[in-house]
Amino acid sequence: MTQNYKADQIKVLEGLEAVRKRPGMYIGSTGKPGLNHLIFEVVDNSIDEAMAGYCKTVEVVIEKDNIVQVTDDGRGIPIDKHKEKGVPAVEVVMTTLHAGGKFEGEGYKVSGGLHGVGVSVVNALSDWLEVTVRRDAKQYLQTYYRGTPKKEVGETTPYEGADTGTKVRFKPDATIFDDIEFTSEVIDHRLRELAFLNPGVHIVYKDLRGEEPVEQSYRYEGGIKSYVELMDENKTPLFNPPIYMKSQREEYEVEVAFQYVNDYYDENVLSFANNIRTREGGTHLSGFRTALTRVVNNFARKYDLLKDKKTPLSGQDLREGLTAIISVKLHNPQFEGQTKTKLGNSEVKGIVDSLIDQGLSDYIEMNPKVGKLIVNKALVAQQVRAAARKAQELVRRKSSLESTTLPGKLADCSDRDPSNCEIYIVEGDSAGGSAKQGRDRNFQAILPLRGKVLNVEKARLDKILANEEIRTLITAIGPGAVSGLSQEPVNGDGGEEVDEIKVVLEKLRYHKIVIMTDADVDGAHIRTLLLTFFFRHARHIIEAGALYIAQPPLYLVKKGAKRVYAYNDDELESTLEALGREKAGIQRYKGLGEMNPDQLWETTMDPDKRSMLQVNMDDAEQADEVFSVLMGSEVEPRKAFIEKYARQVRWIDV
Repeated sequence: MTQNYKADQIKVLEGLEAVRKRPGMYIGSTGKPGLNHLIFEVVDNSIDEAMAGYCKTVEVVIEKDNIVQVTDDGRGIPIDKHKEKGVPAVEVVMTTLHAGGKFEGEGYKVSGGLHGVGVSVVNALSDWLEVTVRRDAKQYLQTYYRGTPKKEVGETTPYEGADTGTKVRFKPDATIFDDIEFTSEVIDHRLRELAFLNPGVHIVYKDLRGEEPVEQSYRYEGGIKSYVELMDENKTPLFNPPIYMKSQREEYEVEVAFQYVNDYYDENVLSFANNIRTREGGTHLSGFRTALTRVVNNFARKYDLLKDKKTPLSGQDLREGLTAIISVKLHNPQFEGQTKTKLGNSEVKGIVDSLIDQGLSDYIEMNPKVGKLIVNKALVAQQVRAAARKAQELVRRKSSLESTTLPGKLADCSDRDPSNCEIYIVEGDSAGGSAKQGRDRNFQAILPLRGKVLNVEKARLDKILANEEIRTLITAIGPGAVSGLSQEPVNGDGGEEVDEIKVVLEKLRYHKIVIMTDADVDGAHIRTLLLTFFFRHARHIIEAGALYIAQPPLYLVKKGAKRVYAYNDDELESTLEALGREKAGIQRYKGLGEMNPDQLWETTMDPDKRSMLQVNMDDAEQADEVFSVLMGSEVEPRKAFIEKYARQVRWIDV
């Protein structure tokens, strides 16, 4: 009661207690992304040493039981007594939020951890942690239990290895995280990314958990230029090598590498600030986009390349088929949001703009053939966009969509608040019929699609918008939310920053879009085609957390009066063991249409019982690579991919 609200009710969380109480505030979540982030926080400290010029090698090892060890050959965390705290400096770093050599400006000029909370959070969220420091010809060890020092800093036996460095070894706290199984692919990709961003640094990754240990070694002297080449490895570049520019001004260092590819029409741009991936862009990305549009248009006017002198090339035209990496390093980055997803330093836009303006202008003047290739590609994009405008109007939402707009397809829901509503995209009339009868009409809409939708990986804008099923899908979910196909891009040509996810959510008709296909080869193919469409042309819907994949059961086990659903082979085995295999009947669902409406509701659509996978953008670059391989025009990369992963397939319908 508010009448009894007194001082003794105010809870003060000391030290790292606040981290354990509210872990999501510090690492984003207690799911896989938050768990993997623990490794990244420790590695970031080693990379900071590398950027300062003191570290050449970083080794990351995931041992059995998900114990992690990160070792570097940097200077080693100081172990002398801290004047204010009266304890060794390494203990201050390990137990105090926002403590380290990054904050006074003397330890590091550039750091990726300025906005983070560092290794102290890893310590707080670990069951136990050991830190070993090698410096001053001695080795020191300190151990912690759930963030609390368990053993004082003391000298240990001599270390055979580098003269200086730090080793952090920890095990995540299973009482904090949903599970403590690290995602090897995500860790591996981030370490490879760091190797590209820090040319010359040797990063070794070992995963010892499987039957066959995995070891990767990364070192790239070519930096982000090599990164662009890797991103376009399975595509046909418009020109080679990528354009690369680097400049340093006072406390700012800017690197940009980019090229264009044929037969791919989306923009693939990654931006970084102090090695931190800025997924929402920021001022460095704005500066790049603004300068690119201006410089290429100036070149086109100078050589009279524009078809219509009154209609310059737009930023959207110039971003079609663009692969680029923008990396800035600065002393005092200002990140917007707890998770460092957007750079906010206003001065950075002008610095990047200036670099691109001068560097790209000089480059295309010296290489006019490349400049003309860029202009011609953008002109084709401009023409296609104009031709598609009429088709776009067919799917542009002019008023609130009613089910009568799409007779026989969309069965809309009665609620008009998008935040309450969800739409199921289902395969065929049979599944659509069961879903329509089994749904809750108040908040669940059903959209049956006939046949396989267009593979947008290989198609231009006009062809995409001419496809009936794609048009139906866009109209149903809200045309304004599909920014990849919009004539008016979410980000203006001038690079002005807006909250893109907020814009998308405002234009979506349903805040949950659920792909629900059959559990067979055709269903998997349709699901992949739909995921390709959303990834390439409605990526902000994924980033907004609005795209899901339904998880219908694969089996129904019957024994007497008992009916138990199994969602995978492991559940089937455990169900058979629990019920007894004798006289147990097993029904394998190959299609949603085989379920009656009540069964579909009970297993897949009831919010209280269903299980759905939320599609996220944790690793957009890796997803881009997979989509390019599996859905692109090149046959050899797809063949190699299938041969590599064929043994991991557990079952397949024929």
